[in-house]
Amino acid sequence: MRDFDHFLAIDWSGAKGERHKCIALALADVKGGPPVLVEAPPRGWARTEVLGLLRDELPSNTLVGIDLGISLPFVDAGAYFPGWDESPRHANGLWELIDRICANDPHLGAHSFLSHPEAARYFRHSKDNVGDRFHLPDAISREGRFRQAETAQRAQKCRPVSNFNLVGAAQVGKSSLTGMRMLHHLKGHLPVWPVQPIPPKHPTRGSLLVEIYTGLAAKEAAASMGGRGARTKLLTYADLNAALEGLDSPPVAQIGEIDDHSSDALLTAAWLRKVHKEPERWEPRTLTAEIARVEGWTFGAF
Repeated sequence: MRDFDHFLAIDWSGAKGERHKCIALALADVKGGPPVLVEAPPRGWARTEVLGLLRDELPSNTLVGIDLGISLPFVDAGAYFPGWDESPRHANGLWELIDRICANDPHLGAHSFLSHPEAARYFRHSKDNVGDRFHLPDAISREGRFRQAETAQRAQKCRPVSNFNLVGAAQVGKSSLTGMRMLHHLKGHLPVWPVQPIPPKHPTRGSLLVEIYTGLAAKEAAASMGGRGARTKLLTYADLNAALEGLDSPPVAQIGEIDDHSSDALLTAAWLRKVHKEPERWEPRTLTAEIARVEGWTFGAF
């Protein structure tokens, strides 16, 4: 069991451009109190600024949760990109491949990967532009491929979207690819569970990054309140504080409206604080060493 002093939740973005109002960071303290937003620069966070914070300014012994997919499906086909000879054999190699192809993309962007003549074939880019390898040959579902963690999410009545799907408001493919570039740059600075081993020097303490799904935190908060206020998007402080109550967290001292990116980050920081000592979160039933190495996992998915 690991002990943490701080819990940082990040609502990420894969949008074009340098700065993004839709990136939000929130911090909760193990000693209690309401979660608080990390103040963003005036025009919003740049992805490179978040990278710098995680690499150089992170409070000691922090559990970092970031809302994106830390890998792509592998287990279903025995490869990320079946038929492409550059397809890596593990998640660390995937991060390196994406970052190498996108080396000239500013702001940790991933346009070059999505326009690469081979990589592009595996993604749904728009309603009328679906790569010829988006589906496996014998696929039944038209939703695309899913990781094992996303199958577990579905069993918990969540609705994840394939990381190969770049269409729709719920898609996380672009944010996942930009996030994987960041994870590559964090190598040697911040371990990523469960892809990378925990440093042996301090096996029970030290900062760690995990993938989170903010919708799962919202569902669990609502369930603890008997289903009251069961929603995944919280757009007022009253709704947010009702959900925080379900996580045994003090309320945030504001009233009125709040954007969903900030509420997602605040709620998930409190959720990480509440559930991080539950053994089943770290030992999912279907997670194996091989799955961890190639696909990673979503913290909290059983």
